Amino acid sequence: MLHGLWSPGSGLMLWWDPAAEPDPDALPSALRRWIDRPFRHRVTLTFPTETEPSTLPAVAVAPAAAAELLLDMPRRPGGVGGDLRYLAHVARGIERWAQAGRVAPELVRVEKQWWARWRLLGGEKTRAWSAELAAAMSPAQRQLGRPVDLLDDLCRELTDPIVRTLHGSSTSLHPLVAALAEGSPHPRGTQRMADALEEWRASLAGYEPDLVLRLVEPDDVDDGVGADSIWRLEVCLRPEGQSPTPLPVEDTDPHLLQIGVRKLGTALQAYPRLQDVPRDPDSLDLLLPTPVVVDLVEHGARELDAAGIAVLLPRAWTRVDPSLRLQVESPVAPVSADDSVVGMSAIVSYEWQLAVGDMLLTPSEMEELVAANSDLVKLRGKWVRADAEALARAARYVTAHSAEDATLGSLFAQFTGDDAPPAEVTEISASGWVEMLLDGQAHPEPVPVPAGLNAELRPYQQRGLDWLAFMSRLGLGAVLADDMGLGKTIQVLALLAHERESGLRNAPTLLVCPMSVVGNWQREAERFVPDLRVHVHHGAQRLSGPALAAAAADHDLVVTTYAIAARDVAQLATLTWQRVVLDEAQHVKNTATAQSRATRAVPAAHRIALTGTPVENRLEELRAILDFANPSLLGTAASFRARFAVPIERDHDAVAAARLRALSAPFVMRRVKTDPDVISDLPEKFEQTVRANLTAEQAALYRAVVDDMMRRIRDKEGMARKGAVLAALTRLKQVCNHPAHYLGDGSPVLRRGRHRSGKLGLVEDIVESVLADGEKVLLFTQFREFGELVVPYLEERFATTVPFLHGGVSKGRRDAMVDGFQNEGGPPIMVLSLKAGGTGLNLTAANHVVHLDRWWNPAVENQATDRAFRIGQRRDVQVRKLVCVGTVEERIDEMLTGKQELAEIVVGAGENWITELSTDQLHSLLTLGDDAVGD
Repeated sequence: MLHGLWSPGSGLMLWWDPAAEPDPDALPSALRRWIDRPFRHRVTLTFPTETEPSTLPAVAVAPAAAAELLLDMPRRPGGVGGDLRYLAHVARGIERWAQAGRVAPELVRVEKQWWARWRLLGGEKTRAWSAELAAAMSPAQRQLGRPVDLLDDLCRELTDPIVRTLHGSSTSLHPLVAALAEGSPHPRGTQRMADALEEWRASLAGYEPDLVLRLVEPDDVDDGVGADSIWRLEVCLRPEGQSPTPLPVEDTDPHLLQIGVRKLGTALQAYPRLQDVPRDPDSLDLLLPTPVVVDLVEHGARELDAAGIAVLLPRAWTRVDPSLRLQVESPVAPVSADDSVVGMSAIVSYEWQLAVGDMLLTPSEMEELVAANSDLVKLRGKWVRADAEALARAARYVTAHSAEDATLGSLFAQFTGDDAPPAEVTEISASGWVEMLLDGQAHPEPVPVPAGLNAELRPYQQRGLDWLAFMSRLGLGAVLADDMGLGKTIQVLALLAHERESGLRNAPTLLVCPMSVVGNWQREAERFVPDLRVHVHHGAQRLSGPALAAAAADHDLVVTTYAIAARDVAQLATLTWQRVVLDEAQHVKNTATAQSRATRAVPAAHRIALTGTPVENRLEELRAILDFANPSLLGTAASFRARFAVPIERDHDAVAAARLRALSAPFVMRRVKTDPDVISDLPEKFEQTVRANLTAEQAALYRAVVDDMMRRIRDKEGMARKGAVLAALTRLKQVCNHPAHYLGDGSPVLRRGRHRSGKLGLVEDIVESVLADGEKVLLFTQFREFGELVVPYLEERFATTVPFLHGGVSKGRRDAMVDGFQNEGGPPIMVLSLKAGGTGLNLTAANHVVHLDRWWNPAVENQATDRAFRIGQRRDVQVRKLVCVGTVEERIDEMLTGKQELAEIVVGAGENWITELSTDQLHSLLTLGDDAVGD
């Protein structure tokens, strides 16, 4: 038995019944030539006797050929299934409509051309014919889609070839008639012409009133939730330009009543659940129980709309989601007299409340709603739609999780534990000290400026001091995430001075920082708080054992580096510390490193993390920093990834982002220097991308690297492919910098007096212009090798010392370099590696910053720029980011500075996203542009 199905986009699919042996001889001659073809296509169907779908070979017949095949088929063919006979019946029906003149032309836009096609006219009889065909459609055909949609596609595709066959060829010179006859594009087609034809076709269809189903709220007078109410679904007809009119049986015109009955039958077929509800004997109206109304709103309205039937809901109806509110009670005083109850162990009481829309529910209302178990409920005289299951979950949560005399830690655990709030938390209100903690607008009690502080604090710095002191009294860790250059150092020093003068110091503070800023802490402490006793724990001769313990006890501040903290963690953990402070706290963003584990292992009553970039690449970095300040606040790394990182970074989940802000905001103070309310006297910062052309030598090397990489990755997958791509990216950056940087052969910077690198030639021009104006410049590179190549050339070219600060420079030499550059008579040029010199330094003597090569992470580059653009800078800062024309540097820069979708990926994942591109995409990204090489 041969079967046939209509597949939108593929046409007619012919396939043999798998339960019997194919018998081509039993078929009519009109079909035999089609089954001689190879069965290259597939149809997937589930048969009534099977539970799993079967995939069968098939022959695909295009619409024009399908029309010919179906019309040539005998009315009672042998060896043919009912589904194929059904399709032939539809084709013959279309032929009859065409012979009766019930077709009209239309213009459709396909593949940038206008095509003229024949289309069936609408109208009452045509719709009735379509409804009968949809009802008679075979179960196998229904598996490919909704009957109405399948039939519409079938009629659209068969009408044009059938009418063209009936019409025959045309000798008309009119382009529309010729296009219709030949099935060719209409050369003069326009949207205006297509709209005119559509309007004309609609006028030929003949108009009759539309069916409208209008849902009317019940006239219940009780105050219950309305789960047992009966709703009226009015059956109305809406003539064109008029409002819907109900259809009472006695007073309605018989013709209109007949139309209403017929169209109601179509509605009942489209949404069968209406077939079993009671009816009003005096009209066509239906009487619906609440569960049917819920299903009508959730599902039936879509089915009816697809059938061309409008459903009108009560005007005041809205879909509301349950939400949670939290009330927290705490005493006014933050700690007890003996300071025994502080930090996450502080005692608080909290109560969860459930809201539906803007209505806060009472316990009795929650019980009623849960018992009703309905998505449509009457609440305080108003009908609202809400997910009954979500309501029940939220109500159970409210009942189970409110607590008296709980701890602050248990409160925050509500958001990060396995039993997180099942609905959005829209409001958190509090009293006492918790109000100041949770409310970012509330200011803690002001702290007097310490007498021993030799500085005038700016208003935002005073607020920072107040907040740090407040968090210290609570025993809660704090993350001071002010923008680079806003004075995080002085705010911490002011806190230490305040505690020393107020008698609140009971142990020293341990400060851990990168080696590059140890000297800066010493200088800043000596300058701003001369009475503060500072001990530096660093170097081969550093103290240990009892000597270290005695030194720590005799000092207010002990400064050490991350590397030393990791080595001496056993000793540091045995000492008594009032506080541990991390400067440039992004150094602990990877919790698996030794230095990250060491800083967490040192016990202290209070913890502060200082960072200008709490998130450089991933949200996990924020969790790691907050986990240092307040262990377990955001849960484990795995739970944080599942609850926050993945929903926010991948799915852009606004609810998860709001929940994370609510959790982290009390412990993070973040101000940015571009906010006029924070600082008004900082000069302007002007950033620009400056483009350099490659030399011919650079272009040849660039192409060779790209070709070599494409050859290497051709047969590689996984980590091997990623490694090859990343290695090639590094080499391409080196080529863009200078051929000698890439080759590593010690060859000269110039050849025959000419620059071998277009970029270095541009750098020379920039530096010359800066020096001519009597100003200073910082040059940043991510490659130490490039710095070592550039420095001797610049020293010779400009007859000046050019200090180069990189990871191999000792602390003493770093301090000397910084001091010398900051002095008025110091060198005007300084080269820095991005990692070693990008954080913690104050280099405001320079007001020009040049990024020689791009890190492709704006957060890291901004940190480097902020060495010059910070408090103390009095001149406008010029920032130049160098890229080579037509190279991967320029293309990545465009992604970073533009608003393309890839920009977010770049910022979120460094360079790793490039390794995920296809081979063709990689080739397109890396291939050298035609305009890359200069004259």
